[in-house]
Amino acid sequence: MRALGATVERTGDFAWSVRGVGVAGFAEPQAPLDFGNSGTGCRLVMGAVAGCPITAVFDGDASLRSRPMRRVLDPLELMGARVGASEQGGRLPLTLHGARDPLPILYRTPVASAQIKSAVLLAGLAAPGVTTVIETDASRDHTELMLKHFGAQITSEREGSHGRRIALTGQPELHGADVAVPADPSSAAFPIVAALIVEGSDLILSDVMTNPLRTGLLTTLREMGASIEESELRGDAGEPMAQLRVRASKLRGVEVPPERAPSMIDEYLVLAVAASFAEGTTIMRGLQELRVKEIRPAGGHRRHAARQRRQGGDRGRRHDRRRQGPCCGRRLGRHPHGSPDRDVGACDGACRRQSR
Repeated sequence: MRALGATVERTGDFAWSVRGVGVAGFAEPQAPLDFGNSGTGCRLVMGAVAGCPITAVFDGDASLRSRPMRRVLDPLELMGARVGASEQGGRLPLTLHGARDPLPILYRTPVASAQIKSAVLLAGLAAPGVTTVIETDASRDHTELMLKHFGAQITSEREGSHGRRIALTGQPELHGADVAVPADPSSAAFPIVAALIVEGSDLILSDVMTNPLRTGLLTTLREMGASIEESELRGDAGEPMAQLRVRASKLRGVEVPPERAPSMIDEYLVLAVAASFAEGTTIMRGLQELRVKEIRPAGGHRRHAARQRRQGGDRGRRHDRRRQGPCCGRRLGRHPHGSPDRDVGACDGACRRQSR
């Protein structure tokens, strides 16, 4: 953001101040924008840059360079942005020429992707008229809530059974606003599952985001018999949050419907851990998007589930409870780039050593 002209200062522990440059006000960066391993950051900034008359080079580490960008670039090109030099498939490093006169579009996303939607909406801020995004399945709506909090005119309506139609009026006068960022539910997923499967656990997590489009894992775990209680509900910038109390529970297998996938797409790996400790079979459907996510179901999960196989046209994955020794509950995982199968493997080895 500093390279694009914004002023960003740390004002205290967990506190930052950002002074923006206004809609379409980014300055042209003097060096490539290096996003390290952040796919979300890279794709969203592509959207913001696409609406500005500047040229920027996007780059990242070896992992980010391997990830596809074309699904985000396609709608941005429809809005007037132009992709210069890039690797095959629109991969990084790439040069993006923002639109001098960005166009509002009506765009139907090919998959439920908050990154595609958000990139289009951020580019649409600089376009005159209304930019509309239609989703067959609703993805997380943090961008819509944030834009509304900062003064944008944006609406979101139901579209079909599970979708949304989001309409943004371009060229708004955005204003600064304070934001309290809630605890990330994807990061909270690991201690939640750890508490559920370790006997005697009683865990409290404060200010965890409870946005309905992010709580698919909590819904699924409760269906499996998990004891998860919410209290001290509040909201900030449109985002609901709550204190969660999680206690060790006897879990049972369930079938996860495909329409729930967008609300828990980052949590299927840790759900597989919970499923391996549950009685019976857990079937997860709607996993197609994991083929292009930054983390994928690792083959090593077969070490912790008696069976894992594709089922049906939506590539469902089946997890059955394996025989467990006493679980020490250590090293359950790291998000978003950790590997639960590896970390639970370390835990499982310790458990087996303890149970001998």
